[in-house]
Amino acid sequence: MPTISSLTYAALPAACFLLALPAAAQETPVPAGAEAPASEETPPQDIIVTGSTRAQRRFDVSYAINTISQEDVEKIAPVNFADLIGQLPGFQTEITGGEVQNIYRIRGLPNDGGFVSFQQDGLPLFHENDGVFFRGDAILKQDLMTDRVEVVRGGPAPVYASYSGAIVNAITVTGSDVSRGKAQVTLGDTGLYRLDAYQAGPVGSDTYYAVGGFLRYHDGYRDNGFPNDKGGQIRANLRHDLDNGYVKLNVNYVNDHNAFYLPIPIADPRDPDVSLDPYIDYFTGTMNSPAFRHVNLRYRDGNGQIQSRNGDLSDGRHMRMVNVGAQYEGDFDGWLVSAKGGYTQGKLDFSAFYSTTNPAAAASFANGYRDRATAAFGAIDRFGYVLAGTDTVYDPSAASGLVMQGQYRDIHSNFYSAQGNLSVARKFDTGFGSHDVKLGLYASAYGEDSRTLYQNYLIEVAGQPRTLDLVAYAADGSELGRVTDNGVLNYAATLNRGDSDATMFALYANDTWEIVPGLRIDAGIRHERYSYKGWAALTDQANLGDGTTLADDTTRAFTGVILNQKLKPHATNWTVGANYDFSDHVGVYGRASHLETPPNIQTVMSINPTILKTVADQFEAGLKLAAGRSYLYVTGFYTNFDPLNASFLAFDPTTGRNDVNVPFVGEAQVKGVEFDGSWAVTPWFTLNGALTVSDPKYKSFESTTGADPEQVEGNQIVRQPKVYGNIRPSFDFETGGTDVSVYGRYTYMGKRFVDLYNNTALPSYGTIGAGVTLRRQGWQLQLVGDNLFNAHGLTEGNTRTDSLSGQGSAEAIYGRPIFGRNVRLVVSTSW
Repeated sequence: MPTISSLTYAALPAACFLLALPAAAQETPVPAGAEAPASEETPPQDIIVTGSTRAQRRFDVSYAINTISQEDVEKIAPVNFADLIGQLPGFQTEITGGEVQNIYRIRGLPNDGGFVSFQQDGLPLFHENDGVFFRGDAILKQDLMTDRVEVVRGGPAPVYASYSGAIVNAITVTGSDVSRGKAQVTLGDTGLYRLDAYQAGPVGSDTYYAVGGFLRYHDGYRDNGFPNDKGGQIRANLRHDLDNGYVKLNVNYVNDHNAFYLPIPIADPRDPDVSLDPYIDYFTGTMNSPAFRHVNLRYRDGNGQIQSRNGDLSDGRHMRMVNVGAQYEGDFDGWLVSAKGGYTQGKLDFSAFYSTTNPAAAASFANGYRDRATAAFGAIDRFGYVLAGTDTVYDPSAASGLVMQGQYRDIHSNFYSAQGNLSVARKFDTGFGSHDVKLGLYASAYGEDSRTLYQNYLIEVAGQPRTLDLVAYAADGSELGRVTDNGVLNYAATLNRGDSDATMFALYANDTWEIVPGLRIDAGIRHERYSYKGWAALTDQANLGDGTTLADDTTRAFTGVILNQKLKPHATNWTVGANYDFSDHVGVYGRASHLETPPNIQTVMSINPTILKTVADQFEAGLKLAAGRSYLYVTGFYTNFDPLNASFLAFDPTTGRNDVNVPFVGEAQVKGVEFDGSWAVTPWFTLNGALTVSDPKYKSFESTTGADPEQVEGNQIVRQPKVYGNIRPSFDFETGGTDVSVYGRYTYMGKRFVDLYNNTALPSYGTIGAGVTLRRQGWQLQLVGDNLFNAHGLTEGNTRTDSLSGQGSAEAIYGRPIFGRNVRLVVSTSW
């Protein structure tokens, strides 16, 4: 597999040089631009290009799409990219993991992000939606270089992208004849310091540049004891306009650290009515801790040698990625030719501390090791706890009376992805209406490797917990041995290594047939063929031989044997839609789509993977109403997902491994309706809102391991609510030469369940945010706050142990709480 090239290191200084270029011609600025200047009759926020043969008005398309402008971003004031997308109808997101690697769910598709294709200017940066512990929001980040984001839900997404039930397409800023730029500083009461900037303009005749990005340091919404986020991104492009089109070159560079928040215990499992807030704060507490800044990871290699390496939790998800690309578009007497290509190379080093089992009473936890400790050390009089690596006594009864375990995950991956798209479109008239036909070829060569080690630790129940040792004592008080070793319960509980490479190509076609003005039928098809090859290193159980501890008795060790694997999956997707506009203000549409997603490339570097093609049939019908600045889009939808693979690997507290395979395969059926509206009540007051109401449920499940599929039948799909949405009022007026915007946001998330059996609920919650923006003579001042009243709400649950039958309580006592109240000040200047 290739290594990161020198382009990674050349991109940043080159882009910084462009950013330093002075603004030429200080004329009246235009908004951060679309791909081409727009006329007053076609405002850029109403023109879409994603999932479409050619640019057209949003009102004219026969599918659900939203455009998020920079002004929308400002008023939504999201805490991360998932929070931004989550304000759209049909998108249910969980924003509590931190800045990246959050959950994106599309109505009708029960998956945690694998069906959302992240693109930049119509091309993915990595072919698959999920890499090794990263997805699109880790390599494509929102900043001022994003002019707008276009989001397609369902509709033609399966034809225009792979693995796609939705497309999130970031359209970048492009230069024009008028120089323009913006610099922005953001300060937050969570220790946030961020600088955003961009500059765009001409560099010569018909040639334009744009460059920008961000640098950010953030202590975090939760108190890790070290910074949560540090790093940034820079993007640049150069465009030259031709007589019949344009050529555009671009480069992206990301170098960013992001700590990951995992679930925390919020109530005592012995009595769920007893809060653990005095020990681990609901809003600021986390199991992330400086205690994991210098961990010793031990395992046995394929030659029988004991290896060790150091891990540092503060590294978080360290993403380094460079992407270079080129685009060409030309019009040859009505033949529209588009060619796009890009190459991405990156490296991910990921450290995180995952939740495993519920906290346990200290005495019960210790007694669970009595038999093993007696066999190893001899007769035991009693157990006791000390701070890890010391003889300093730790008394759990002086705190919560509980101890708990967690899992340090150390993951490393190199990845690359070359992708290209060539399409030709032509519109022609017939005796019965006109046809707009697009034919395309997409191809990609990509791959990734993985080195994974999971190691379990014993910790106290507290924010920034200390690691503990469980000590076995003789009757005379002497130490016989330790269950743990410097806090480690299990060295190398999970150990994997593998590599994979793939090639794929896709042929696709789409025809939009306008029968009469206002009546259009479109149909598209995409056929994909893949070729995977890879290997996985086999492991076995081993004892590393330290007789003073149990921590190394049941580790995983490489055997030196390699399992080579190949796979050649294929998929065929199609869509058919119809649209009729009664007038410029009223229209209806309907659509049927078929989505097939093959197994991802990681199957050929995994041992005993579940190889299953997933299939979803989606049906939509919509009503479109528009009048001036007001609009209402209502979309009814129905999805049948068959087969649905809801299998999972559960954590086994006896072995400390995530190796309990619980296979569950069946169907999912989701029907519902989504509302997307904006009501311009007066010239100075606008009310925006989004609402999704659905019935997500399981059907016809089977299991081969004794789990009862009947208890799943008809249940609500895990972690998916029946109702969710938001409402966003905005007041915009001018006073004393200052433009003022005052806005708010109420977000509601309905009741969900953590488990297939629907035994443990995640209660519904709602949060309120508000902000004010002042603009005067190119300067802008914004003050914005989230969750102003510290509403309580949980996401996720504890997926390592509760996915089948819950947490033993009616409401979750273990999960990822939403972020508490936080405030940000944003100061910017435009020129």
